[in-house]
Amino acid sequence: MSHRPTSAAPHLRRLVELLAAGAPAEELGAVAAEARRAGVDTPDLAEVEGATEAALRVRNTLRQHRRRETELTALFDTAGDLAALRDLDAVLRSIVRRARMLLGTDTAYLTLADEEAGDTYMRVTDGSVSELFQNLRLQLGEGLGGLVAQTARPYASPDYRTDGRFLHTGSIDAGVLDEGLVAILGVPLLLGSGSGGQVIGALFAADRTPRTFAPEEVALLCSLADHAAIAIDTARTMADARLALAELAEANAVIREHSAAMQRAAESHDRLTDLVLRGGDVSDVAAAVAGLLKGEVAVHDGAGWPLTSTGEHGGGGTDGREHPAGAEETTAVEGAARVEKAVGAEETAGAEKAAGVETAGAEEAAALVAAAESSRATAHAVFRDGRWVCAVLAGQELLGCLVLYGRPELDDPDRRLFERSSVVTSLLLLLRRSVAETENRVRGDLITDLLTAPDRDPAGLVARGRRLGIDLDRPHFLLVARAGDAARERLADAAVQYLFGCGGVSAVHEGAAVLLLPCDGTGPGTAARAAAGQLGRLAGVPVTVAGAGPAAGPRAIADAHAEGVRCLRAMHVLGRDGGGACAAELGFVGVLLGDDHDVDGFVAATLGPLLEYDAQRGTQLVRTLRAYFGCGGSLTRAKEELHVHVNTVVQRLDRIHALLGPGWNTPEQTLELQLALRLHLLSGG
Repeated sequence: MSHRPTSAAPHLRRLVELLAAGAPAEELGAVAAEARRAGVDTPDLAEVEGATEAALRVRNTLRQHRRRETELTALFDTAGDLAALRDLDAVLRSIVRRARMLLGTDTAYLTLADEEAGDTYMRVTDGSVSELFQNLRLQLGEGLGGLVAQTARPYASPDYRTDGRFLHTGSIDAGVLDEGLVAILGVPLLLGSGSGGQVIGALFAADRTPRTFAPEEVALLCSLADHAAIAIDTARTMADARLALAELAEANAVIREHSAAMQRAAESHDRLTDLVLRGGDVSDVAAAVAGLLKGEVAVHDGAGWPLTSTGEHGGGGTDGREHPAGAEETTAVEGAARVEKAVGAEETAGAEKAAGVETAGAEEAAALVAAAESSRATAHAVFRDGRWVCAVLAGQELLGCLVLYGRPELDDPDRRLFERSSVVTSLLLLLRRSVAETENRVRGDLITDLLTAPDRDPAGLVARGRRLGIDLDRPHFLLVARAGDAARERLADAAVQYLFGCGGVSAVHEGAAVLLLPCDGTGPGTAARAAAGQLGRLAGVPVTVAGAGPAAGPRAIADAHAEGVRCLRAMHVLGRDGGGACAAELGFVGVLLGDDHDVDGFVAATLGPLLEYDAQRGTQLVRTLRAYFGCGGSLTRAKEELHVHVNTVVQRLDRIHALLGPGWNTPEQTLELQLALRLHLLSGG
């Protein structure tokens, strides 16, 4: 029986099935071998072999198409990432990861140029395990990456460690060796095209075994690098846009702030100007500035003493009235009253405390004057001791200063507003002072008539006083002040400033300044001491002030002036120049000079502590002192007259020493005490 050759049709059908199933090339190549073993005749076998070759070509074509499809999908995905770019790092990591996946390499990484350092550095890595490699920096021309960045061309090396085309350096080779890389492909990140393109970095794919990169792999990595360059450029553009928008927003905010500041300044200027035009007071200006700047404001005079305040700082008083240019935390007059009331053997500590308050006030005033001088020198407000101080000037004359509390930080608009407020304050103070000086000249004529002819027309003088705002029927203190002849004019000006705002009046009469001011509940000696201190500061020379009163009515005021003149003369004779006192405070001299000859007051002032002690304890200190003086200071004769032991006399004298103070047995004090004892005896004591 004859042998029939096997048909080629089954084998051809097998090729088609394998090709459709995507079988590997080995299975396709095995079909021709199976046909040969099956005994397919030569012509048909040639057909099977030809069909096998065609199937292999088709398979390769399909494989390339699928690969290209995968690459295009990756590129489209990358383009989508770029379109939705929010985070540059995320996009770059995605590109590097896709490069590693598409090329099938062990690692992929991206470097960027550092324009300031003049080299490149690792920006993103994928698949890297070496910290040394991840921190590499490459100079231009060094290694494969440096050459890519320098030439703007792709380079590939199947075995980098043995490739002599690149400039090997110790640091780069150490990093590559630590990572274990062998085959490396690098392509440039280019912005722009042609010769004008700028290299901003490079994209790499690398294997840890030798490998030759195909041209299509180089092209794919170049495409990904182009996308990376676009992403970086887009991110930079967006960053520049955001920066520009931020700068525009900041500029817009500055413009709005400046516009608001200008509007606020205009409104503030209008408000302050309206205050002046409506006849507002310094306290009104201080309140307005405090409201505008959200702080506490005080106005001080040229000597640093407060005129008014909106809060607890500055000592502006509780009645809302401006104090004269001698006010202190309560006023110098009240401070002196506290000192006067503290005088006495059992109140020495209180007197020292009150004197300390005045000293502290003087130091505070001096500190403010120093700050105001600094403000005048710089032509701006200055920050001193936790407060803003701005000089109030008339030309170069320091009228005072404006002080702001509670605003340690003051921006430029508020600072300019504060400085502008000082100008308004200076205008108001100048206007007030001009009016006060004019009124004072008119009132000075009234004072002159009061002192020279009080009995000529008393009712007319009282009526004139009322028209000028002075109620002569109200009790007043009369102060007579004198300084050196060279300072007479300064003393007259100082008197006007001192009485500014308190309802008093001054005039120059017979070479001395005469001040008439309403009683404030203290005494003429207290008022004289306060005036002496403040007038001395304002005039810049020692000023002696004698006080008299209270006096009401033309005749009483004239008599008070006469008493003040006598007291002033006595103070000079007694060496008490530069201070203040009244006749009652000059001891027996005051009794002789005073119009009322207050003998009881003199006795009480001199012997008061002893009289009070005897009355409370039933002792005989006054009698013992009288006996001691009567016996010429002999203890033996005194004890015989008193019929007591000498130790008792010594003990009583020790008690007298404690009550009257250590100077009780000085010649001057002895004279005062003996005269008081004699007057007390004559009065029935």
